[in-house]
Amino acid sequence: MTLEELYKIIEDRKKTMPKDSYVASLIASGNDRVIQKVGEEATEVVIAAKNNDKSQIVTEMADLWFHTLLLLANFDIKPDEIVEELERRNKK
Repeated sequence: MTLEELYKIIEDRKKTMPKDSYVASLIASGNDRVIQKVGEEATEVVIAAKNNDKSQIVTEMADLWFHTLLLLANFDIKPDEIVEELERRNKK
């Protein structure tokens, strides 16, 4: 699965808000909860890196990337907008 495919799934869950969806339940909890999850996952990545635990870094980064994509979708920001910003910075 690509990050683009995952983002599309998240967008679909946001749009349809299925009752059994983690994405839908997190979005329904409000912006603060979505933001908090990104912070929690980022902290877990830092701890895994501090512990030099490669497999845990991979696991926690997957969670961080997922929740970051969810945050973007929650604020109606496309991943392409982030890529464009990175490209803009690279041209400086």
